[in-house]
Amino acid sequence: MFETIGVMLRHQCAKYSSKTALAFRGDEWTYGELESNLREVGKSALNLGFRCDDRFVIWAPNSPRWIFAALGCVSVGGVMVPINTRFKTLEAQDIIERVRPSLLFITRAFLERDYLAELREANPRLLDGIQVVVLDGEADDGDLTWESFIDSGRVVSDSDHEAAVDSVAPTTVSDIFFTSGTTGRPKGVMTSHSQNIRVFDVWAECVGLVESDRYLIVNPLFHTFGYKAGVLSSILRGVTIVPLPTFDVQEVMQLIESERITVLPGAPTVYLTILAYEGRDKFDLSSLRVAVTGAATIPVEMIRRMASELSFQSIVTAYGLSESTGMVSICRPGDPYELVANTSGCAIPDVEVKLVDDDGKSVPVGEPGEILCRGYNVMVGYYEDEAATREAIDAEGWLHTGDIGIMDDKGYLKITDRKKDMFIVGGFNAYPAEIENLMLAHPMITQVSVIGVPDERMGEVGCAFVVTRPDGPSPEEIIAWCRDNMANYKAPRYVEVVDALPLNAAGKVLKPVLREMFSAKQIAT
Repeated sequence: MFETIGVMLRHQCAKYSSKTALAFRGDEWTYGELESNLREVGKSALNLGFRCDDRFVIWAPNSPRWIFAALGCVSVGGVMVPINTRFKTLEAQDIIERVRPSLLFITRAFLERDYLAELREANPRLLDGIQVVVLDGEADDGDLTWESFIDSGRVVSDSDHEAAVDSVAPTTVSDIFFTSGTTGRPKGVMTSHSQNIRVFDVWAECVGLVESDRYLIVNPLFHTFGYKAGVLSSILRGVTIVPLPTFDVQEVMQLIESERITVLPGAPTVYLTILAYEGRDKFDLSSLRVAVTGAATIPVEMIRRMASELSFQSIVTAYGLSESTGMVSICRPGDPYELVANTSGCAIPDVEVKLVDDDGKSVPVGEPGEILCRGYNVMVGYYEDEAATREAIDAEGWLHTGDIGIMDDKGYLKITDRKKDMFIVGGFNAYPAEIENLMLAHPMITQVSVIGVPDERMGEVGCAFVVTRPDGPSPEEIIAWCRDNMANYKAPRYVEVVDALPLNAAGKVLKPVLREMFSAKQIAT
């Protein structure tokens, strides 16, 4: 087993040197060419003074250069901090200010936005001392284009690069993925080189990835499902990676046909959208072999249709969170459809899982309890937040997930609730406390409470109950403001302006009452 990502990449790129590693919009790179690109990035970073444990930020959509930048810098000991492409400027600014990166890889043209211009307009001094590398488009004074960044590293010798790769320890932190927290401020989850390699070697084995597979990565690379279950797992098995910047159902089906895609993981929304597409029969999707998904609720009929109509031979569901290096449990190929739809599988090898009540005592089989896990997958900790780390990981090493589940006598988990109110929008975790915190920045909103409500396409969406100042904004205006000021999956789909929020004797909002209110009336969208 490899102990660092850089050593793993060096070995795998040599082993599969002539095989296609990456295909993107008509261009292809062999594993040998992938290694060359990663070496160039690493040398350029070193030439700019980049050292082990330095942090670098990537704010860009899925692309080959995203992969080159990430793996090239991680190989020489850099700590990757990806930013959600749906984040608004203030959300991204908060992360950049907190991690103080040495390098920032950024796009200038995505979804009609210029991230770099937005950051500089919001805070002209924010990027002082940070070397900006523009992945596409023109660079401002002092910034580097991708080409000039690569050219800058040609003075660094291959031997110096090799030495930097070999100096990285297995316990070195390789990435910080920011996950929204119940306190309203995102927390940075740190995981190490050895953790990521071991967890996603297990993932690749459980899923059944093989060298001949061609993997369409529709999941965003800023998410563990895209970067770790996608890129890292693929390289661990010599698989061909086909990244997609945004999910477009017609482009997905075209790529499945033209690239002979065999592996297509994604949120249930991905498969439901494909199954519902009226022109699906015009595309040859017969190459599909492996599907991996996950959510609290998955229709059994969806799993059946994926097998019968989309030709998947292996369909599995999994459960994990950033704090568990993305993995806790997974179904196994061959599990019955009902088990795949109604559970998230059993614990990955050599990881312990138990369910406990509010007093920390294990609950009987079939009874609900909070899911705890312990093992090599548990994060190093939260970035610069020891108190939150101690709260999440107890003295015996158990990670308290905050999720409620039921375990059967075979160890299969069914996720039934979220202890911390989180809801999942099309595969993205949304936390009411964070959304409420963002909404309270609106000058006319005095109180707000957010709940997750069912949605046929996205699984769940947000519903906000809002108390405003006199002559405050309408529900439609609040929704529009939210869409302008937070990531789209966080922005509430429904808003109800109320005179007061329902409270208990202690002043806590009664969210069950809000759910009843939502069910009882039509709320503005």
